Amino acid sequence: MKKYEQQVRDILEAIGGEENVNKATHCVTRLRLALKDESKVDTDKLEAIDIVKGSFSTNGQFQIIIGQGTVDQVYRELIAMTDIGESSKQDVKDAGSEKLNPFQKGIKTLADIFIPILPAIVTAGLLLGLNNILAGEGIFFDEQSLIQVYPQWADLAEMINIIASAAFAFLPALIGWSAVRRFGGSDILGIVLGLIMVHPDLLNAWAYADASSAGEVPVWNLFGFEVEAIGYQGQVLPVLFASYILSKIELALRKRVPESIQLLVVAPVALLVTGFITFIVIGPITFALGNGITGLFVWLFDVLPALGGLVYGILYAPLVVTGMHHAFLAVDIQLTAPADGGTFLWPILALSNIAQGSAALAMIFVTKNENLKGLSGTSAISAYLGITEPAMFGVNIRYKFPFICAIIGSAIAGTFISINHVLANAVGVGGLPAFLSIFPQDWAPFFIGMFISIVVPFVLTFLYGKFVLKTEI
Repeated sequence: MKKYEQQVRDILEAIGGEENVNKATHCVTRLRLALKDESKVDTDKLEAIDIVKGSFSTNGQFQIIIGQGTVDQVYRELIAMTDIGESSKQDVKDAGSEKLNPFQKGIKTLADIFIPILPAIVTAGLLLGLNNILAGEGIFFDEQSLIQVYPQWADLAEMINIIASAAFAFLPALIGWSAVRRFGGSDILGIVLGLIMVHPDLLNAWAYADASSAGEVPVWNLFGFEVEAIGYQGQVLPVLFASYILSKIELALRKRVPESIQLLVVAPVALLVTGFITFIVIGPITFALGNGITGLFVWLFDVLPALGGLVYGILYAPLVVTGMHHAFLAVDIQLTAPADGGTFLWPILALSNIAQGSAALAMIFVTKNENLKGLSGTSAISAYLGITEPAMFGVNIRYKFPFICAIIGSAIAGTFISINHVLANAVGVGGLPAFLSIFPQDWAPFFIGMFISIVVPFVLTFLYGKFVLKTEI
């Protein structure tokens, strides 16, 4: 018998048999399956298998957490023992998407667009945090920054700031690349589209409010219509919609234009038409819509900060389970624009992640199962570094009460930092290193919120598991 043959048979039995599997692939730690009927899955039987560390369903895919290295062998034996056949991640995504409703498909599309550019955004956030330490007043000296006391470090800070802020300054180019690729067009055209929208000859979006109040917004006169010549720095919605239009025009032209002249026709026409539509229609409408959405959040957290922090602290972890948290990344990114002054949502996200890690960590002292102890420890460390998937799906949701205890801690911490108007100037690592992305003047209340998100979930999970729960884990 092969090493994991029996476990593979047990997994197949628990998920409804080979005939219930449409497509199968794997990533670094998980089997990713597109199942025909997820109601046939016996979760208790599945998670009782010794190599299975958890399972969850998201975006039409049923994912089984097994672990790095082991999952490769399990997948190979699964393919060898069945007629399922190997599939790519895209095959499984496509098969899973067929079962999604329109709203779920929209959320999945946002995830597909933003996840590829997250490394650039998170890296920029960390570097901006380093710049905060150098340029932030009152961190090391009273009412002075490090570079004010030691001006020889000023040029280094300026260089770090330029490197860090590039991803945000040219954000539409990153989104354009990812979005056009997701919609089936040429990603290089997406980059060009994004760069067009932040062209230096346009009025910078961050200066729009002042220029508008002074009546100095530049305009183009096109066929008797006045069109504002403004850029879309820090804006998300305009480039998303423009990318969709660009990709559809490009694909339509490629079907109709002979290959011999496509190079001369497709890209120029697609970019020119999309550019006109963007500056005349898409830009003004989505610019107002995006500012309206962020304005609504700003109003809520200004007028009722305790309620805003409480609700987002409660909802963020459940949003992760559904995948809907990706929709808020667009709001976070827009809030980090200089005109908005910083995001109040992202600090709550970071504390929610820490809370999930703390609840998982407490399970080490609750359970007598050695496998669960090991999983709880490693997944807690992962959550403290911003990756909550192992903690949430492998431990907390599996036993329910740690997940609820983590949400309670997140809600209390979120309420506290919202009352104290804690802001982040960038999206960074959503865990213990998150303080680097917080404005230095907000570090004190953020560290208190971090303390709450560590202690409250840990204590509640420990007390409930040890003294209230009647069954042994």
